[in-house]
Amino acid sequence: MTELTEEMLVLKEEVFGPIAPVITARSEQDMVRIANATEFGLGAAIWTRDISKAERLAGEIASGFLAVNGIVKSDPRLPFGGVKKSGFGRELSHFGLKEFVNIKTIVICR
Repeated sequence: MTELTEEMLVLKEEVFGPIAPVITARSEQDMVRIANATEFGLGAAIWTRDISKAERLAGEIASGFLAVNGIVKSDPRLPFGGVKKSGFGRELSHFGLKEFVNIKTIVICR
């Protein structure tokens, strides 16, 4: 999808369908602002030949997963989950395993 405005639902809701909204940013700062304007933050991707720029921008984008020159996908070796309204905690890897256990503290005073 192209020619989108920031008021359109496809940019305000968490979309999982076969849709690729394409937004043109005027600058790097504008790109970060647009990426972070959503209430969600499961995954993001940066496509560029400048890897050092991607590494710098990756830290500015609020998402639980960020791919550089690749797609957002889970990998059982890595923790996966979102930020903001895109979920709590992580799944997969040892971090995800710990999300499914309860830690119990027992104190016996004598």
